[in-house]
Amino acid sequence: MSLFEQINADIKAAMLARDKVRLEAVRNIKKALIEAKTAKSGQEELPDETSLKIIAKLTKQGKDSADIYKEQNRQDLYEQEMEQVKIFEAYLPAKMSDEELTAAVQAIILELGADSMKDMGKVMGAANAKLAGSADGKDIASKVKSLLS
Repeated sequence: MSLFEQINADIKAAMLARDKVRLEAVRNIKKALIEAKTAKSGQEELPDETSLKIIAKLTKQGKDSADIYKEQNRQDLYEQEMEQVKIFEAYLPAKMSDEELTAAVQAIILELGADSMKDMGKVMGAANAKLAGSADGKDIASKVKSLLS
């Protein structure tokens, strides 16, 4: 079952359970996936990797919005946004620990034969492709910088 099919099944389950928060969050995911599918005309199915990137983007946007709500003392909107973020995160793979990220980046550096900051772009490209969804881009970048310098 593809991620898109799973989203559709979860929409039905949320409707039956009358879970408004989950239903709204999952519909937001489906909307973003449909927009991405129609933007890339000619594609019938979105690969799961692309879907995960879209969900990760929604998660980041939700966290950013929640931070703004918190700064403006809008606790009600902050809590609503964070509930949706939790639902988005349930579709994403588990985040890597710091040790796992270090090991993965070291393996990529060895594989590419990188030895200086000149190779950072090459390492970042490979790391972002390989670790997409399981580590944040900022964390990957800081780890690559620390290991190459």
